[in-house]
Amino acid sequence: MAREPKAMPALEGPVDHAEPADGAEGSAPPPPAPSKTAHLVMLLQRPEGATLVELMEATGWLAHTTRAALTGLRRKGHVIARGKRDDVTCYSIIETA
Repeated sequence: MAREPKAMPALEGPVDHAEPADGAEGSAPPPPAPSKTAHLVMLLQRPEGATLVELMEATGWLAHTTRAALTGLRRKGHVIARGKRDDVTCYSIIETA
């Protein structure tokens, strides 16, 4: 027995795909949210840097993924220093001249 295809729900009202005129309110979409990597860089640029736990909480990544992202930043040319804050490893980006 063959199945009958499901009917697609009808759209309500006409759909206008035209671009809004210049100067129209709300014509520009909101800017995209910063990427997780950009957020990681922002945290690492703070004077106190960031611990692994802080980076994990900010991105929602697991520890191994967060460490891999740090390695990726190093490969992109960022100099990442490792230090201690309250006996916890802390990472920070060192500004190069």
